[in-house]
Amino acid sequence: MIISDAVKYIGADDRNIDLFESQYRVPHGVSYNSYLILDEKVAVMDTADKRVEEMWFDNLERELAGRMPDYLVISHMEPDHGALIGRFIEKYPQAKLVGNARTFPMISQFFHEDLEDKRVVVAEGDELSLGEHTLTFYMAPMVHWPEVMVTYEKKEKILFSADGFGKFGTLDTDEDWACEARRYYFNIVGKYGMQVQALLKKAAALEIEMICPLHGPVLKENLDYYMNKYQIWSSYEPEDKGVFVAYASIHGNTAKAAEYMAEQLREKGVEKVVVCDLAREDMAEAVEDAFRYDRIVLAAATYDGGIFTWMEHFLHHLKAKNYQKRKAAIIENGTWAPAAGKQMKALLETMKDVEVLEQIVTVKSALSEANKEEIERLAESLCTTTV
Repeated sequence: MIISDAVKYIGADDRNIDLFESQYRVPHGVSYNSYLILDEKVAVMDTADKRVEEMWFDNLERELAGRMPDYLVISHMEPDHGALIGRFIEKYPQAKLVGNARTFPMISQFFHEDLEDKRVVVAEGDELSLGEHTLTFYMAPMVHWPEVMVTYEKKEKILFSADGFGKFGTLDTDEDWACEARRYYFNIVGKYGMQVQALLKKAAALEIEMICPLHGPVLKENLDYYMNKYQIWSSYEPEDKGVFVAYASIHGNTAKAAEYMAEQLREKGVEKVVVCDLAREDMAEAVEDAFRYDRIVLAAATYDGGIFTWMEHFLHHLKAKNYQKRKAAIIENGTWAPAAGKQMKALLETMKDVEVLEQIVTVKSALSEANKEEIERLAESLCTTTV
C-alpha cells in the first residue's frame, strides 16, 4: 500500500484468524495497520498483533533501509496493536515511546518494563516535530479504551485515527466498506457514541486529506462519506428505514411466526425487511442490523420460564452496546406458560428511547389463524408509527 513518499505502510494482513477478539467472525481476516514516517526524525506509528510479528518486523526493517527509529507513537495499547512493543524496545533501545498519561501504566502492566528514560508523555494538542512533518496529538478516551489518542500530521494532512474508521477484512478483500465497518463499529466501539461524537468535533476542526486507521483500508477520497457514517452511528440515529426481525426458535414454530411477520411488513410496503435466526446467524451481524434499521421485531420462545437463550444473549448485547432510539414489537411463544414477551419488554424498557408497542402477540405452540390476524395488526401498528 502506498501512502506517500515519506509515510510508509508497514502493517500486515492476517488471513488465518477465525475470531477477532475471540468473539467476532472474520471470514475475510483482518489487517493490523501500522505506519512509518521518514523525516529528519523517524516515527513508527503503532506496532501490530503478535500473530504477524515476523512479518511486521520484516516490513519495518525494509522501509527503514538501515535507519533507526527515533519514536514509537502508541495510540492504543490493545494487544492487536501493542503486542510487539516489548520486542521493539529490545531491538531499538534508543527509541523513545510517545504516549499519554494513561498509556504508560498499561505498557508496564503488559511488559513490566522500566520505561522512565524512554517516555515522551503528551497531552491534548501537544506537538512533536520530526522535521518537515509535525505530529499533533488529540486524546480520544473510551474510543474504545481509556488511553486512546489520535495523531494528526500537518504537512500531509493525515489523521492517524487509531481504531476509528476501521473495518474487518484484509486489505485485499474486495467488499463494500460500510457493511464490515458498520459491524466493526457497533460491536467494538458502539457503546461509546458520546466519546466518538467528541472526537468527531475535534476532527471537524482539522483539514484532513487522508485517514489512516489501525484496521482496514486507508481512506483517501470522499472523506465526508465516512465522516457522515460515523456521525449517524455515534449519535445512534437509524441509518435506514426498515425493520429487523430477529427470532429465537426451538422447534421452528416461532420462526414461522417471525417469517409471517416479515411477509406482512413487506405486503404493507416496508422495502427493507431483514430476518435473522439468532441461533444460527452471526451475532455481531445481528447487532449491526439492529442498529442499522429504525424498527425491530423480537420473536422468542419461552425457555425455563424465561427468554430462549439466543434472544436473551442478543438483548444483552444490545444493552451493552447502548441500543436506543428505536421502535420495537414483540412476539412470544410457549406451550403451557408463555413468559418471554413480558421479560423481553422489560429488558427493552431499560434501554434509552426504545418505544415498545403495547400489543404482544402470544403464540401457544403453533401459529394459529387468530395469531396471524394479531400479527397483521401488529405489523400495521409498526408501519403506521415512526421513531
